[in-house]
Amino acid sequence: MRRDMAWVLRANGWARQSSLTPGIVVVSRLGDGPLWYALMVAVALVDGLHGLIASVHMALTGLLALGLYMQLKRHTQRPRPYATEPRVTALTPALDEFSFPSGHTLHAVSFTIVALAWYPQLAWLLVPFTLAIAASRVVLGLHYPSDVLAAAVIGSALSTLSLLPLLWW
Repeated sequence: MRRDMAWVLRANGWARQSSLTPGIVVVSRLGDGPLWYALMVAVALVDGLHGLIASVHMALTGLLALGLYMQLKRHTQRPRPYATEPRVTALTPALDEFSFPSGHTLHAVSFTIVALAWYPQLAWLLVPFTLAIAASRVVLGLHYPSDVLAAAVIGSALSTLSLLPLLWW
């Protein structure tokens, strides 16, 4: 926990002095859902039935991720870094009270893995965006690195499990 906080203090301290912070906030806010919704609409419009099936797959995985995320937050109730350490500043408002796991990271990883299973050519866009979302959550003082890492593992597992039926189809 102490090492987690040390990373948050370092990253958040940098962000408080950086001219890049407004861009980091934008990346984080895009991770609220707008980019993922736009992606689902775009592939459905551009790729017809195949795109619609991919979009439904992403949406269903996202709904499962949301349910899992809400249950974990309710049971763990880990306070956010800015709530426990006065030297940490929340550089954008949190969407809820608790820190574990990072819902933004869980959803970004889940959506990216599912989207790349259907459209691997989007890796150049989605992988850096997902990494930026994950990093932004620590930099903005909203999550510990362990929240982000756990969310990435959970999102990877959830999306990988959601892809198993495609192997048998």
